Amino acid sequence: MHPREFVAFIAALMGVNALGVDLMLPALADIGHDLAVSAANHRQWIVTVYMMGFGLGQLLYGPLADRYGRRPVLIVTLAGFVGASVFAASAATFPALLGARLLQGLMSASTRVLAVAIVRDTASGRQMARTMSIAQMIFFIVPIMAPTLGQGLLAFGPWRFIFYALGGFAAFVLSWTLLRVPETLAAERRVTISLANLRANYRQTLTNRYSAGYAVAASLTFGGIIAFVSSAQQIFVDEFGAGDRFTLLFALCAGAMGCASFANSRLVERLGTRLISQAAVLALIALSVLHLLVITAGWETLVSYIVFQALSMTCIGLCGSNFGAMAMEPVGHIAGTASSVQGFITSIGAVLVGSAIGQSYAGTTLPLALGYLAIGVAVLALVWVIEGGQLFRARMG
Repeated sequence: MHPREFVAFIAALMGVNALGVDLMLPALADIGHDLAVSAANHRQWIVTVYMMGFGLGQLLYGPLADRYGRRPVLIVTLAGFVGASVFAASAATFPALLGARLLQGLMSASTRVLAVAIVRDTASGRQMARTMSIAQMIFFIVPIMAPTLGQGLLAFGPWRFIFYALGGFAAFVLSWTLLRVPETLAAERRVTISLANLRANYRQTLTNRYSAGYAVAASLTFGGIIAFVSSAQQIFVDEFGAGDRFTLLFALCAGAMGCASFANSRLVERLGTRLISQAAVLALIALSVLHLLVITAGWETLVSYIVFQALSMTCIGLCGSNFGAMAMEPVGHIAGTASSVQGFITSIGAVLVGSAIGQSYAGTTLPLALGYLAIGVAVLALVWVIEGGQLFRARMG
């Protein structure tokens, strides 16, 4: 594949998951009404349950990809995602929809594991971080466009159309895989699935402080994204009464992450993953403190919220791909299994963090600002431990 096509494919693969999370956001109120969901906060489970499946599924796909190769696993799971999308579109009750969302998450988990593993098969270090940043820059366009696309689908039919569209996009990526994507794992690098091998690979991934530590750090920052996504509809529509501008305002906040990934792709090879990510964490803490002061003073408005949220998402965007690259660097020889374990840690941790913040929503942006401050402080402390008590003076990888 041409390098540009390769990056585009990785972005499309990651886009399956991004659309799975964001495409139905404008329809949450319609889904709640149609399926008799009594509490508004319960609608957030449509996002949260998906992410739970996304996290759990990653434990399975890494070992399978290391044994059978990346391509066969990807083909089977993309086909499964298409089927789960049809199941979701035909759900008659809220529990049935949640079951379909869980299945969607389980199937889309392969996209995260295999995107990282495929990139790691062909690159490492700063080059890997740069490739992932470019892919994520394209990928972040999806969350910007997804609510608008979802709103457009609602203009032509009920919320069930959204899930048919998800299945259609996954079918497109499946066709791309079948026609254009080669196997990136050489036969001599494949490992037999056994309890002994799994234990050894899991031990290597979990006992290396960079691998495990930066996976946990990524889970905390990713939790901030889930908290925003799951509560965005309530904040913009219920708190600020901006339902008619929801897709635009959501795009402004999500777009900041795309800009951050683009900047990271240009700067990471010159400045290093550590310098950029550590500076971004410090900036997130400072922004959160300022945001809390604005809220407690009674000065919070729609404009102030958008400014602080967009800047916070910029900081998170500067952390994500760099934390992922640093976590993968010492375990590249077991990229599939390591990616699955790290992805499980990142996704499940993010669900716990994001759900705790999102379910605390009570009509104000205070829980989100407090949550971001807690995330920033926790990540800074964790990075300090990972780097042996040094910040900025540590080896700049």
